[in-house]
Amino acid sequence: MTIDAKEVSIVADRSLAAEGRLKIDWVQAHMPVLNEIRAQFEKEQPFKGLKVSICLHLEAKTAYLAEVVQAGGAEVTITGSNPLSTQDDVCAALVEAGITVFAKYNPDPREFKDLMVRALESKPDLIIDDGGDFATILHSERPDLMVNIRGGAEETTTGIIKLKALQKEGALKFPMVAVNDAYCKHLFDNRYGTGQSAWDGLIRTTNLVVSGKTVVVVGYGWCGKGVAMRAKGLGANVIVTEVDAIKAVEAYMDGFQVMPMIEAAKLGDMFITVTGNKAVINSEHYPVMKNGAILANAGHFDVEFSKPDLAALASEIRTVRKNIEEYKLEDGRSIYVLAEGRLVNLAAGDGHPAEIMDMTFALQAVSLKYVNDSYKELGAKVINVPYELDERVARTKLSALGIGIDSLSEEQINYLDSWSS
Repeated sequence: MTIDAKEVSIVADRSLAAEGRLKIDWVQAHMPVLNEIRAQFEKEQPFKGLKVSICLHLEAKTAYLAEVVQAGGAEVTITGSNPLSTQDDVCAALVEAGITVFAKYNPDPREFKDLMVRALESKPDLIIDDGGDFATILHSERPDLMVNIRGGAEETTTGIIKLKALQKEGALKFPMVAVNDAYCKHLFDNRYGTGQSAWDGLIRTTNLVVSGKTVVVVGYGWCGKGVAMRAKGLGANVIVTEVDAIKAVEAYMDGFQVMPMIEAAKLGDMFITVTGNKAVINSEHYPVMKNGAILANAGHFDVEFSKPDLAALASEIRTVRKNIEEYKLEDGRSIYVLAEGRLVNLAAGDGHPAEIMDMTFALQAVSLKYVNDSYKELGAKVINVPYELDERVARTKLSALGIGIDSLSEEQINYLDSWSS
């Protein structure tokens, strides 16, 4: 039985659909890789008769991915993976396009969770997940809703950590493709996407200059590399903190200062966390921070700097500007938290550039098809994106850019395959 999206969807304001459609049309015009995949899906109908549930940051680029999956024949249901990144006009536009939406901007925590569960109550055949939110609900609370699931694809480092933990315990019930670990995801989305969009969100929210300030980047994975690189380009003095010795050496070799957080806390004007872990800034660090220090998070969950620890030290908490909370400490210093500690690039901005998400969401689309085609052979485990799919996305991107590259000759291929020259 086909669901009537207009009848069952829960969104904030249906009248915003026209505004949302303009946003979706804009990103579609800048996503050539996804457009090519859409044309293929429309022809081949790989998801015909299937239900697909999606949990991602619900803004225009995600909306277009949902429409591409729909073009492949799927009955699509979508929800937001973060309460502050959902855009109500985009949600309204998707409903008009026949996609079932359970999402609103800034619902209370109970409603936010309920909207996620509703997106799974269709008992989907395939899922696209972000941060392991769907996987957690299905495995811990509502196993009855995974009865039809063939598999899915995971967007983030945080989600893959959860999935691998489930797999290690023997609890994972279906195959999940680790889209985040594909080259075209972590090399470009995490580095260039997060690198730009985190600063887009921070600068838009604060209206402050970055040049000359000391920026502390907490974590030097691919996201941290991008954030540090862009901070340097904006004229900041950059400090990196790390727990991984190899990444710390890399940050040093890239020209950044490296030191423990307790030392960096004394020097930083702006702090951006990108670790995937909790409480990397905590009660040990707040007492030594400068007056006016700004805290922003570009990791999936709002736990990377401890808000409870900061609140315990505060005599007053107030909103001083949209998406900026001031924590006034007993000694008179103020520490500012952006977007409630949630993803600053999405909760206080529009997320990654369209051209970057073109590659990431192309990977999501082809990975979903891969799972659907192969789920019986894959088994219940975390799967890497096949290299040929990764390279296909890259080649399509190059073609869209009008860039050509060389090919190996047969002689060169034989030389590389031989142990003897």
